[in-house]
Amino acid sequence: MSSTKSKLRLMGAFAALATLALAISCRGFFVKPTLTALAVGPVSPTIFIGNVDNTVQMFAVGTFNDGSNSSTPVTWSVSGTATNGQSVATISAGGLVTAQNVGSGTVTASSNVLPSITGTQPITVSVACTTAPIISPTTGTVTANVPTIFFTASCNSGQDITAVATWFSSNTAIATVSAGAVTAVGGQGNNGTFFITASSNGLTSSQVSITATGF
Repeated sequence: MSSTKSKLRLMGAFAALATLALAISCRGFFVKPTLTALAVGPVSPTIFIGNVDNTVQMFAVGTFNDGSNSSTPVTWSVSGTATNGQSVATISAGGLVTAQNVGSGTVTASSNVLPSITGTQPITVSVACTTAPIISPTTGTVTANVPTIFFTASCNSGQDITAVATWFSSNTAIATVSAGAVTAVGGQGNNGTFFITASSNGLTSSQVSITATGF
């Protein structure tokens, strides 16, 4: 009987080993998904120079050829040069962006597995206004001969925010405004008075009156 039991035990051991070997070999049939794209977030963040809201944590999500999405290892970089010739921001190996100078740039994530696959996201570095913006000059006129006039906006005792402020025209049927440039629509009879404002960091300037005439 002991001999029979030994044979049964031996056969059982061989069966277990065979099952394990089959399981290991079968793993070769499951192909690891291949990365096909990278998405970078958050979307179009704005950060500010100074000590308040001056950083943003970026993240990357990979899309794979089986339709799945998950995090994947990446290398981070940031580009963009401010008007003073310096970089707008720095970025750590973990994707933390820190504001340096006012301007706009691009954050790029490059896959560590397939470096040719990258994802990007624009970023804006602005001035953290603690006082309402001031628009200069304080009035203006657009005409058929001079359909575009220019304004600047500043805050915090003179920091220029013209390029990064949010501009508003009270009557876009007469004229629009972008980055301080007020441009008449120019349609016949599009005359009148309207106002513009500039906003930054939740603060809005006083209204500046503009007249359109001669159309």
